[in-house]
Amino acid sequence: MPKRKSLAGATQETAFTVPPIPQPSFDDTAPPPPKRRASQRKVSRPQRKNCCTNPDTNAEVLDGPEALRASPDAYEQDERLDMGKAGVDVHKQIKEEDDDSSLSEMSEVEQPVETKKGKGRSNRKTAPAAKKSAKEDPKKVTAPVQKLKKEAMKEPQFLDPEAEGDEEADEEELQAALSRPPPVNSDYLPLPWKGRLGYACLCTYLRFSNPPVFSSRTCRIASILENRHPLQDPNAPPHATKNRPDKEQPADIARGQAFVESLGKANARDIVKMLRWNDRYGIKFLRLSSEMFPFASHPEYGYKLAPFVSMELAEAGRVAAELGHRLTTHPGQYTQLGSPRKPVIDNALRDLDYHAELLSLLKLPPQQDRDAVMILHLGGVFGDKEATLNRFRENYAKLPQGVKNRLVLENDDVSWSVHELLPLCEELNIPMVLDFHHHNIIFDADNIREGTKDIMDLYPRILATWKRKNITPKMHYSEPTPAAITGRQRRKHNPRVATLPPCPPTMDLMIEAKDKEQAVFELMRVFKLPGYDAFNDMLPHQRGDDNKPIRTPKKKASRKKKTIKNDEDDDDLNALDEAIEDSEPTQRVVPENEIGMGGPEGRVYWPPGMEHWLRPVKKVVKPKELSDPSKQTPAQKKKAAAAAAASTAKEGAKVESEVQTNEVEDEASVATTPTPTGKKGKAGGKGKAAVKASSKKGGAKRVSTPSVFDEGDDGSMQGFDEEDGDGDGDGNDEALVNAKAKINGLPKRRSGRAREFDYAE
Repeated sequence: MPKRKSLAGATQETAFTVPPIPQPSFDDTAPPPPKRRASQRKVSRPQRKNCCTNPDTNAEVLDGPEALRASPDAYEQDERLDMGKAGVDVHKQIKEEDDDSSLSEMSEVEQPVETKKGKGRSNRKTAPAAKKSAKEDPKKVTAPVQKLKKEAMKEPQFLDPEAEGDEEADEEELQAALSRPPPVNSDYLPLPWKGRLGYACLCTYLRFSNPPVFSSRTCRIASILENRHPLQDPNAPPHATKNRPDKEQPADIARGQAFVESLGKANARDIVKMLRWNDRYGIKFLRLSSEMFPFASHPEYGYKLAPFVSMELAEAGRVAAELGHRLTTHPGQYTQLGSPRKPVIDNALRDLDYHAELLSLLKLPPQQDRDAVMILHLGGVFGDKEATLNRFRENYAKLPQGVKNRLVLENDDVSWSVHELLPLCEELNIPMVLDFHHHNIIFDADNIREGTKDIMDLYPRILATWKRKNITPKMHYSEPTPAAITGRQRRKHNPRVATLPPCPPTMDLMIEAKDKEQAVFELMRVFKLPGYDAFNDMLPHQRGDDNKPIRTPKKKASRKKKTIKNDEDDDDLNALDEAIEDSEPTQRVVPENEIGMGGPEGRVYWPPGMEHWLRPVKKVVKPKELSDPSKQTPAQKKKAAAAAAASTAKEGAKVESEVQTNEVEDEASVATTPTPTGKKGKAGGKGKAAVKASSKKGGAKRVSTPSVFDEGDDGSMQGFDEEDGDGDGDGNDEALVNAKAKINGLPKRRSGRAREFDYAE
């Protein structure tokens, strides 16, 4: 294999251009060749000081998107837990589903790319077809291939690469859905309940505790590359703005790997807290998040879990064994063993090996270790179901025995029904997980009816696939949204479920709902299941099970002692102030093992749609308004003076604007008003109709043009003085106006109507 180039100064784009890793051999006699993973490249492992793994304070730590879903196959954007209602910045704190994952390489997996809106499949192209048309006619597509990948990732991702997108249903599809026979459900309820109820990946109550407890912290590849550089101040803890990695310093692969491993360790440690929380409220079944160790199965940034996290996982397994809890995993939709493309198979093999190592490091007792299974979907059809089944058989035969012991298959809601999957499981000795929600969407209409009644006839065959391997059987249950009509719409999971399926009362039942543990609580309350009386409703926006930081009061200035020695009152007041300052603030301290556990009253339940109850409301401190100005501090006085000055300036600007507006209106009225005539012209000549003789133009004197109606009996102009032309005939009007203005204390001001006009022009 050619030597790999150093990635010390590589960017995120260049990190993917690596030589392909050969497919590992699954021959039990010959062990596979050692992979050159990131964890084996350097012996030295520099550790970051006090690496913060809290996503609320560290912008590089993100929430895994798969853990927020009801199930890994629930890949609709609105099927996640609504973290925005709980006060989380979704765009900054939740990782977008981009092409960072090695299991979602768009160049190898066909996904629907919408060209333009329309009905039918004729208006849709697959990604390879779009790239081919771009090569044939470059003018049609100007965006690069990377942009095509990103646009394709924004489309809904499906198990079947040939399935259509999730556009609105047309009229024919609605009519077909409305005309289908009604489902036939069983009236059997598995009561009294003796099994174990569980949820997937994330506890909503613990996620919003202080500090948050969850096992799906992840990051971006860009964060790994950035953290390969040392901090600006190596002796100080990292900070989002004050102490970030210095990219001018040389990069070290082991330093970036230490950052990823710190997230994995924090996720593994929080499993213990989640198990004890579940046990307190009667939940004994948990699905571990596949995002617990970011990029562990990546071809370039992948790494082995042992030995860096062996101790944390062993502790989690010890607690699970002590409490009798069941732990499972569910690899995502891109882990497909029936794909015709070799890169997809290689990615799936690495992902299954990662999940098997994760479960093995738990060190569970024999029966619990057998029950720790990996649920997998068969995948897409790829145009030929029989050929896909044959490829699955070939790839399954190559798997290590440790993966075969844990692998189970589940019917899906796109391609493979129970009748198609059950014979394969019986042939290869693979346990089968029955998903009631998927079965009501994809089923063999010739042999079975929609609903839960007819599927009960297949229970003996399904349960027999588990008994052959001595594994405790499990089933999945969820419900569609009430507004769903068509098959594609019914794929969406309801936030909570309303009833129990007709399964055996000793079954391990996984509730796949985006409200997670709250959906389990809902069933407990409705059917009075064991543990229903262990929890109560939350108080909105209040938590009594975490230690809030104690704010030390500001020290007050000591009283000035008077010069009089016998003033005993001042001495007593000073002694009292000193005693108050020396006393430490008292607050109820919650023990470490009780933080986030719901308190003595068990207030951990929030009603449907009340996600915002999970996080306390931020207090808004309003400035105090002091009525007495003498009691204001210097800062308050300065602020008040600045506000008064700003208000005065604003009012002055407003007055000036009004004055300018009035002057413009006056000028406009003068231009449109006709010259006064008759007797009124004589009276109006004292300043309104009369104008001054002004500057000369071309040597000529500018005078007002007299009107014929202003002539007197002797032919002279009335109200017109040839000496000064001010309108009164005495030549002293201007001096009189100036004198009056001086007496009144007003500045000399000329009206807008007194402009000089040159009628000769």
